[in-house]
Amino acid sequence: MKKPAAAEPASALIDERIRELGDWRGKTLARVRDMIHQADPEIVEEWKWMGTPVWSHGGIVCTGETYKNVVKMTFAKGAALKDPSGLFNSSLDGKVRRAIDVHEGEKIDEAALKDLIRAAVALNLAGRSKPKPR
Repeated sequence: MKKPAAAEPASALIDERIRELGDWRGKTLARVRDMIHQADPEIVEEWKWMGTPVWSHGGIVCTGETYKNVVKMTFAKGAALKDPSGLFNSSLDGKVRRAIDVHEGEKIDEAALKDLIRAAVALNLAGRSKPKPR
């Protein structure tokens, strides 16, 4: 019996997406990805929903979606995070998620983004330590 082909690792799929974009969006996604890994070296890369880069640690931290005019970082539990630097600029009316839209030529506050990533990981890990109600 033939074994199913192994799925391509998420990191390779994200590399491929960055190459395919070949413009400012690919560079921005690569830069954001690098900052995510600097903020949390234990973060896990995933590929979900038929083509969305996802970074997880104790649950989803954020996604990295690319559109024609924006690279969007959506934080799964963004509404529960403090954002003293005001990075969240999209999906502000959602009850759970918050997003950061990065447009061509915009600079990213690297220190603030890393703090936000670390806070999202801490929130995920804190939620895992709570006993489930019976």
